Amino acid sequence: MANRTDIIGSLGKGLQVIEAFGAGQPRLSISDVAAATGLDRATARRCLLTLHDLGYASYDGKFFALTARVLRLGMGTLAAMPLAHLVQPWLEQLSDRIGQSTSVSILDGTEIVYLARAAQRRVMSIGLMPGSRLPVHCTSMGRVLLAALPREQALALIMSSDLTPRTPRSLTDPAEIMARIDAARRDGYAVIDQEVELGLRSIAVPLYSVQGRVIAAINTGVAAVQADAADLVALYLDPLLKVQEGLRRVLQ
Repeated sequence: MANRTDIIGSLGKGLQVIEAFGAGQPRLSISDVAAATGLDRATARRCLLTLHDLGYASYDGKFFALTARVLRLGMGTLAAMPLAHLVQPWLEQLSDRIGQSTSVSILDGTEIVYLARAAQRRVMSIGLMPGSRLPVHCTSMGRVLLAALPREQALALIMSSDLTPRTPRSLTDPAEIMARIDAARRDGYAVIDQEVELGLRSIAVPLYSVQGRVIAAINTGVAAVQADAADLVALYLDPLLKVQEGLRRVLQ
């Protein structure tokens, strides 16, 4: 572990400021950033003006907003991750086989982050790509990733999540969500029925390393045209498990 003298505090504060922005708060004032990060106004102001000077933020005299330049930070990291390169050809083969879009994601706190994707057709109103984020509690990949954690840790993440319903079908009771996570742990897969977006269903399984550790999740998202969401198991579980088994031999 690094000594405190080896830590650059100003870099940490700058990253806090970047993380203060999000889909729900794309434009922030100095006061907004100070409140969100716990930094004093002077520090928040210096960080924001530095980001603006370097091209990472725009500024209209009152509000700051992140620019597309920030994407270089995340996309560069994703592109450099061996996992993304390893899974992409498997995703593309699976997507061609089942005729549906497929994705791989990893867990990041109360969200999942998309690492790789093979798109056949667009079934969501939002466009998903590597780097996209969705809530962990209401996604099929999120639930299998939570199922791989100790139950207490998974519950803590659920309790710290924003459980605001995204659709009328979204689960908002932590106990009910945990019951679905427990089922995913028992069954080895999770099915979501229009909890993220109406008209969308998905099924996911975990991805294991050669050591047997869950390191990611893979899913397919499809239009809700089946008679029942459980039909996804018969339609897509076996192809997903075949990819799971193939990747288990190569993922570290």
